Amino acid sequence: MMKVKTHSGAKKRLQALKGGKVKRKQAFKRHLLLCKNASRKRLLTTGAYVHDSDMGRVVRMLGLK
Repeated sequence: MMKVKTHSGAKKRLQALKGGKVKRKQAFKRHLLLCKNASRKRLLTTGAYVHDSDMGRVVRMLGLK
Protein backbone atom coordinates (compact mmCIF):
# COMPACT_ATOMS: atom_id res chain seq x y z
CA MET A 1 0.00 0.00 0.00
CA MET A 2 1.29 3.45 -0.90
CA LYS A 3 2.03 6.15 1.62
CA VAL A 4 -0.47 9.01 1.84
CA LYS A 5 1.05 12.37 0.99
CA THR A 6 0.33 15.31 3.24
CA HIS A 7 -1.82 18.04 1.72
CA SER A 8 0.56 20.96 1.13
CA GLY A 9 -2.18 23.59 1.54
CA ALA A 10 -3.29 22.12 4.85
CA LYS A 11 0.31 21.84 5.98
CA LYS A 12 0.77 25.59 5.45
CA ARG A 13 -2.53 26.66 7.05
CA LEU A 14 -3.01 24.33 10.03
CA GLN A 15 -0.96 23.54 13.11
CA ALA A 16 -1.35 20.38 15.18
CA LEU A 17 -1.11 20.83 18.95
CA LYS A 18 -0.02 18.39 21.65
CA GLY A 19 -3.50 17.86 23.03
CA GLY A 20 -4.81 16.53 19.72
CA LYS A 21 -6.45 19.76 18.60
CA VAL A 22 -5.64 21.51 15.35
CA LYS A 23 -5.30 25.28 15.28
CA ARG A 24 -6.35 27.42 12.32
CA LYS A 25 -6.60 31.11 11.46
CA GLN A 26 -9.84 33.05 11.50
CA ALA A 27 -11.43 34.00 8.20
CA PHE A 28 -12.63 37.49 7.16
CA LYS A 29 -9.38 39.31 8.03
CA ARG A 30 -7.84 39.82 4.58
CA HIS A 31 -9.74 42.62 2.86
CA LEU A 32 -12.80 44.87 3.20
CA LEU A 33 -11.57 45.87 6.65
CA LEU A 34 -12.91 49.42 6.53
CA CYS A 35 -16.46 48.31 7.22
CA LYS A 36 -15.43 46.20 10.24
CA ASN A 37 -15.00 47.88 13.61
CA ALA A 38 -11.85 47.62 15.71
CA SER A 39 -13.21 45.12 18.22
CA ARG A 40 -14.32 42.75 15.46
CA LYS A 41 -10.93 42.95 13.76
CA ARG A 42 -9.21 42.35 17.09
CA LEU A 43 -11.32 39.24 17.71
CA LEU A 44 -10.42 37.94 14.26
CA THR A 45 -6.69 38.09 15.00
CA THR A 46 -6.98 35.29 17.56
CA GLY A 47 -6.81 31.78 16.21
CA ALA A 48 -9.53 29.17 16.29
CA TYR A 49 -9.64 25.39 16.46
CA VAL A 50 -10.87 22.97 13.81
CA HIS A 51 -14.36 21.70 14.58
CA ASP A 52 -14.85 18.06 15.58
CA SER A 53 -16.90 17.34 12.47
CA ASP A 54 -13.96 18.37 10.25
CA MET A 55 -11.23 16.64 12.24
CA GLY A 56 -11.39 13.40 10.26
CA ARG A 57 -10.58 15.11 6.99
CA VAL A 58 -7.97 17.37 8.55
CA VAL A 59 -6.16 14.50 10.26
CA ARG A 60 -6.08 12.61 6.97
CA MET A 61 -4.78 15.66 5.08
CA LEU A 62 -2.03 16.31 7.62
CA GLY A 63 -1.07 12.64 7.84
CA LEU A 64 -1.36 12.52 11.63
CA LYS A 65 -2.73 8.97 11.78
